[in-house]
Amino acid sequence: MKKIGILFGKERSFPLALIERINSRQIPGITAEPVRIDKAVQGDASGYAVIIDRISQDVPFYRTWRKNAALTGTAVINNPFWWSADDKYFNNCLMTKIGVPVPRTVILPSREHPDDTSAESFTNLAYPLDWEGIFNYVGFPAYMKPFAGGGWKHVYKLKNAEEFFQRHSETGKLVMLLQEEIVFSEYYRCYCIGRKYVRIMPYEPRNPHHLRYVSDFRPTPERLQQMTDIVLRINQYLGYDFNTVELAVRDGVPYAIDFCNPAPDADIHSVGQENFEWVVETAAQYAIVRALEHKDGEDNLTWGEYVKRSCEKIPLS
Repeated sequence: MKKIGILFGKERSFPLALIERINSRQIPGITAEPVRIDKAVQGDASGYAVIIDRISQDVPFYRTWRKNAALTGTAVINNPFWWSADDKYFNNCLMTKIGVPVPRTVILPSREHPDDTSAESFTNLAYPLDWEGIFNYVGFPAYMKPFAGGGWKHVYKLKNAEEFFQRHSETGKLVMLLQEEIVFSEYYRCYCIGRKYVRIMPYEPRNPHHLRYVSDFRPTPERLQQMTDIVLRINQYLGYDFNTVELAVRDGVPYAIDFCNPAPDADIHSVGQENFEWVVETAAQYAIVRALEHKDGEDNLTWGEYVKRSCEKIPLS
């Protein structure tokens, strides 16, 4: 029996619907269930052919447990080693090398010293930083947000340098990004599953949370294809099998704003019935394929083009 396990936290609508959808297919030798862990022993297999991870970003125990699951043959979605290594700043850096438009972005050292460090720990860091050069590059208004994490936590819109220094003083030990504001005419949130299935969703981030999928714009067929190509390129290079990409359209150009969301919101109450149905159905189909392709005791992970090209010494393009 090939088991598909869903690793999740407080969310209910998506993981439970996904389990029900997979099991409703009644495919011989395939079953789905919530992941159950009663002990974690080094080198022991998890018992699952496939695990869809929805929560390890918030639970360090799960974050390391799933690596052993992958080591012992589970196809973990998303790849736990890449997910642990990745961050939003690196994502932006990579996009500059593969031709995906992104806002001008810099990374900033934390306002307060990390634990167990002092001023002597930062011999290689100029003090003060070249703030004039940074502000001239990014421009104002600008957004400041953590280089890792999500959920609109600790995100600031800044009008000028004075406001920047005031807000940065409140960020403590967080490492922040400072990013050009993209004044957009259209905004889209895009699911990508299996690095080949894409759902483009009009999205209005300026609306209240429960109304963000309500908008008065729709993409033309040309824009739809353009954004689909960008979403696929991003996920093929990063290697995410379940991710969302946010695109802001300025002067006809879609800019990738946020595209490191390996456990994206899929709650029916926020994404709406049609989008929910698509993500449940597509995730179920993809999980079943991965279970059918699973080979016991072998490496069943997927890797992105960046890692594969690095191993093969192939230039980015």
